[in-house]
Amino acid sequence: MRVVFAGTPEPAVTALQAIVASRHEVVAVITRPDAPAGRGRRLVASPVAQLAEELGIEVLKPVKPSDPEFLARLTELAPDCCPVVAYGGLLPQAALDIPEHGWINLHFSVLPAWRGAAPVQHSIISGDDVTGASTFRIVKALDAGPVYGVLTEPIGPEDTSGDLLTRLAVSGAKLLVDTLDGVEAGVLEAREQPTDGVTLAPKITVEDAALDLSAPAQRVDRLVRGCNPAPGAWTTFRGERLKVLAVHLTDEELKPGELQATKSSVKVGTGSKAVELVTVQPQGKKPMAAADWARGVRLTDEDRLGFSGG
Repeated sequence: MRVVFAGTPEPAVTALQAIVASRHEVVAVITRPDAPAGRGRRLVASPVAQLAEELGIEVLKPVKPSDPEFLARLTELAPDCCPVVAYGGLLPQAALDIPEHGWINLHFSVLPAWRGAAPVQHSIISGDDVTGASTFRIVKALDAGPVYGVLTEPIGPEDTSGDLLTRLAVSGAKLLVDTLDGVEAGVLEAREQPTDGVTLAPKITVEDAALDLSAPAQRVDRLVRGCNPAPGAWTTFRGERLKVLAVHLTDEELKPGELQATKSSVKVGTGSKAVELVTVQPQGKKPMAAADWARGVRLTDEDRLGFSGG
C-alpha cells in the first residue's frame, strides 16, 4: 500500500523504521512543526522528521491538519492508508476521509483502557500489572475507533514509563505492520470497542507530578516511575523544587517528609514505609545520586521534603 505516516516523538521512530522496511511504500511523513528545545530554545525538528529527512521522504509539518494547503497535498499523495503513532494533532474529518483504508493508530494501551495522550504513564501510576498496545481505525471521538489488533505487556515492579514505552515501541511497530498487511490483504476486520472498561489518560502535567509524601510508599513509587522521564515527579526542599527520578521501597519507618541520610543512602518518610531516594535532580542542575545530593546540601535534622516545610 501507499502510506503516509503520521508521528512525532521518539517512540514513533521505531514504527516508521518498521514500515519503511516492510513491503508498504511510505510516500510522505506528517509530523508536528519544529519546536524550541535546549537552553538556546532553537527550533528543532521532531525525531520522526529527522529520520524521514535522512531517508529522503517528503515531510509535511502543518500547523493545523485542517489547513487547506495540507489537505490538498495529502489528496495529491493519494495514500491508501495513513498509519499513526503519537502524532499529537487533531485530525479533521476532511483528512480522515482521504485514504481508502482510513487512518490506523498504534496506541499504547489495551483499549478501551487508557484512551488519551499518556496511557503508559497512567497505567503505571494506577498500579496496573499489565498494559499493551492496540491498533485501531481513527474516528472523531478520542481513541474510540474499532480495533484491529492487540498485544499485552507485563509491567515490572521497577519499570518506568520510559522503559515500558521503549518495549512497546518495538512490539507495537510489528503489530502496526501486521495490521497494515492484514488490511491490504482484506483479511483483517476491525471490531468495535466494548463500552465497559473505558478509562481516560490525559497528558500528565507538572502539577500532576507533585509527590504527596503523606500517601503510601507504593503510590509514591508508582508516581515516580510513571513520571520518569517526563515530566519528572517532584517535591520541595528548602523552598526549591527537587525532582525525584528513582526510589526504592524499604521496610523502615519515618514520618512523612522526614529525611535520614548515611554516606551511601537517603531515605524519606511517606504515609506508610520510608522510600530510599536513588536519583534526584535539584532545580537547575543535572540528575545525580541522592547520596551525592545529600552530601552537597549538608542535611540537618530539621530538613524535610515536601509539605512538611522543606
